[in-house]
Amino acid sequence: MFTAAVVFGFINSAMLCLLAMGFNLTFGVSGVANFAYGAFYVLAAFGTWILMNTLELPFVISAILAIASTALFSGLLYRLFLLRLRGMIISEVIVTFAMGMAILEGFRYVGFVGTQYTLPAFWDKSIPLLGVYVDAQRVTMVGIAVVSLLIFWLFTRYSGVGLSFRAIAQDEYTAMTLGINVDRSILLSVVFGTAYVSIAAIALTPLGNISAMSGYGVLINALSVCIVGGLGSTGGVILASLLIGNVQQFTEFYLTSHGSMVVTLLAIFLVLCFKPSGLLGRHKELEERI
Repeated sequence: MFTAAVVFGFINSAMLCLLAMGFNLTFGVSGVANFAYGAFYVLAAFGTWILMNTLELPFVISAILAIASTALFSGLLYRLFLLRLRGMIISEVIVTFAMGMAILEGFRYVGFVGTQYTLPAFWDKSIPLLGVYVDAQRVTMVGIAVVSLLIFWLFTRYSGVGLSFRAIAQDEYTAMTLGINVDRSILLSVVFGTAYVSIAAIALTPLGNISAMSGYGVLINALSVCIVGGLGSTGGVILASLLIGNVQQFTEFYLTSHGSMVVTLLAIFLVLCFKPSGLLGRHKELEERI
């Protein structure tokens, strides 16, 4: 049982990291806490299903089109509603949360409810890992998470857009004096962040079914990882994913199968009490601000 908990704990950590990377990217560059994040996850999954079942397109083409259209849609929403609200934190939270709820409840209103809404698995077989049989979909998801992290690292260090992201994250006003188009870079950070969560939707949805309610769970998981690790810190996201992912899995294996959400919320509570900036966050601690 211990070995199984370790294996599935690592898989759960990869899933949390994949879910949180996009939220962390957008916040790290723009400072916008995108509370519509979970809704875009559901939108990408439903978009893929609609393209497959309505237009009868192949799964791969449907997934690519859904990821691209969801990312562009998020950029359009940012351009229309959030650009003029930048720096007004409460307004940003209210508007993004309202947009997310409108998308999720819209799917519920038109009848997209039920177990029949799902996506096909990439591979329909099991793979032994340390003596534990794991379905190939989860193994593929871990591979997607690792490749996504590698691409993100290379992108932010060797591309012009990625370097502009890092410059704005360090000091937006200095970046402006150097000629960086801050508004364009922030818009791209929203688009890329949404693309990340859309990829996560394509990788994770085959493990269950598409549900509007899953959007709220995705948002909570992404928030918990980013808050515990430190908002804007990529290393913090990886560390927090490993900690929360393994603690969740050991809780389910040894205590109760319904305790993972309690553990997640408890982690947020403890971090906010004792280290508000997160494990690897760079923001000032509470006592330094008073």
